[in-house]
Amino acid sequence: MHRMPKRPEPKTFQVLAARLLTPNMRRVTIGGDALASFPAGQAGGYVKLMLPAGGRAAVRTYTISAQRDDGLDIDFALHGAGGEGGPAVAWSRTARPGDTVTVGGPGPAKPLPPGADHYLVFGDMTALPAIAVNLAALPADARGHALIEIQSEADRQDIDHPDGLELHWLVNPQPGHDPHLFEGVARSLGWPEGRVYAWSASEFETMRRMRRYLREERGLGPSDLYISSYWKHGLVEDEHRTVKRADAEASV
Repeated sequence: MHRMPKRPEPKTFQVLAARLLTPNMRRVTIGGDALASFPAGQAGGYVKLMLPAGGRAAVRTYTISAQRDDGLDIDFALHGAGGEGGPAVAWSRTARPGDTVTVGGPGPAKPLPPGADHYLVFGDMTALPAIAVNLAALPADARGHALIEIQSEADRQDIDHPDGLELHWLVNPQPGHDPHLFEGVARSLGWPEGRVYAWSASEFETMRRMRRYLREERGLGPSDLYISSYWKHGLVEDEHRTVKRADAEASV
């Protein structure tokens, strides 16, 4: 009988640095002795951060924005009421060099596959780290559009991407309050010729609208579409996971 590979035990990392990348994105770099046994090549994958929350541990999922021999960069979108967010955002705001954090994972990345004639990429600031890794990995002749929702013009980032792939920065000061935004802009761009691959990661209600458009209306199947909700407005991660699982079962 085939056995599933055993998950690695969570490890204790040290905070090496913390800084604002933009007004609403904070980067925390972690490393230390635990990094020696962390597998290489995990940028774009994810880790589980085990954070203090009211006397217990809250587990939150975050993308590895970059991996070097001396550290992992984890970027935190500072959204939520007054920019305070939940336990992960609160932790990122106060993290200082020498602090420790328990980390599980890594989990696999969801890259853009080679060979598409046109790429369509959609994501808000929670997906921006994964989008940046994915666009940088595309071949130089790749073509397409990436629609990235940010909270202010100052949240634009200088991300590496092919010249033939156009970036569209969509400003929404209240994340989670405009689930029509991506769909409206996507429709205005028209539908490209040839094989299209679409990658979409966003708030739950936005995801459902994009799924209807890309899967049901445009007919993209599993080999041509990755779509996921990274969060749901008004819910913590555990609650979102429950809603996400029920939605996935209902939409099969």
